[in-house]
Amino acid sequence: QVQLVESGGGLVQAGGSLRLSCAASGSLSRFGVLGWYRQGPGNQRELVAAISSGGSTDYSDSTKGRFTISRDNAKNTVYLQMNNLKPEDTAVYYCNLNSVGRQFWGQGAQVTVSS
Repeated sequence: QVQLVESGGGLVQAGGSLRLSCAASGSLSRFGVLGWYRQGPGNQRELVAAISSGGSTDYSDSTKGRFTISRDNAKNTVYLQMNNLKPEDTAVYYCNLNSVGRQFWGQGAQVTVSS
């Protein structure tokens, strides 16, 4: 079974930075696309960024240029470096693994950006 454990959320002022980490475990965790999604108050869950096992990345338009996703395959961990945070980035951030047609989710990490 796959487990995804996030860490690194918190409260930050606008313009500040945070880094989220997600440690993946389980037989499928080394294969597929790892990504971050977020769900703000009253909003649907949306893709923030994703990275394949080969290192190809994809970003939402709202985070491109401010957020950077990276992956350490040796540690089976994915990171999301978030810079120049804005109040509209406030959300619960979820780690996601898309592997062999199956989706797995972490428990979520709260990120709150104050103005």
